[in-house]
Amino acid sequence: MLYNIYAWGAEMFRITKVINNNIVCSVDQNGSEIILRGLGIGFQKNTNDEIPEDKVEKIYKMANQKDSNKLKDLLAEVPNEYVTTCTDIIEMAMKQLGKRLNENIIITLTDHISFAIERKRKNLEYKNALLIEIKNFYHPEYEIGLQALQIIKDRLNESLSIDEAGFIALHIVNAELDTDITSMMKITELIQKLIEITKNFYQMDFNENSLHYERFITHLKFFGQRLFNNKITKDDDATFQKMIKKRYAKDYECASKIRDYVKEFLGKQISEEEMIFLTVHLRRISCTDNE
Repeated sequence: MLYNIYAWGAEMFRITKVINNNIVCSVDQNGSEIILRGLGIGFQKNTNDEIPEDKVEKIYKMANQKDSNKLKDLLAEVPNEYVTTCTDIIEMAMKQLGKRLNENIIITLTDHISFAIERKRKNLEYKNALLIEIKNFYHPEYEIGLQALQIIKDRLNESLSIDEAGFIALHIVNAELDTDITSMMKITELIQKLIEITKNFYQMDFNENSLHYERFITHLKFFGQRLFNNKITKDDDATFQKMIKKRYAKDYECASKIRDYVKEFLGKQISEEEMIFLTVHLRRISCTDNE
């Protein structure tokens, strides 16, 4: 979690460990570890020394000690300007999306951007095979990724490729859905395939600017998250399920093709509740009647 120092309410922090000249550890009012960042706050400092709040620029607090240790290790390795840049990108993303992100993004994004810069300097940049899909399925996050590239260029004097805008977008979506980056790649590939199945079934292209299409993509994101996290959506309203299957038989048939694909290629089962939710969304994007 990122905290603005002015909203923290402490007048003084006591150092429990010095990471480097700009990063130190302390504890909050509940005795939980926090990590403080500020220019020179660790210079010639020792355990139990005090740091006034006006010297602290940012406060990081992780959900558990394991993640806190990961962040400390990362902050000890990467340049302070990388941390500052990534923190600002994360705060920009939260502001534009209007939501909080999983606190682990400070670890994953900083590590990714640091490694991306290192790879660029060695002419070992990765191509993003899902760039088009990321742009289409996660457009707000992709736009933030593009802005992040400009911030990195302005702050760090490094021009990363457009592929990195897609990778940054995936890290942001990952933090929104609270999953891991490997699952996020799989979810993106899954969405691509399910859209293909749907278009082939209805023999039509969808209005990608429509609200129903946007809602369908959002549903598929969370559907993918539940699928790869082995979480099942439950709805015990048997009467409602029966009504949907009968009223929207064609759309339920499309949902059945999705179920068959997921079972055959992913080895996962889709519950009847998930089938009904899929059917409703399929109806909305395939029919202008908007029932």
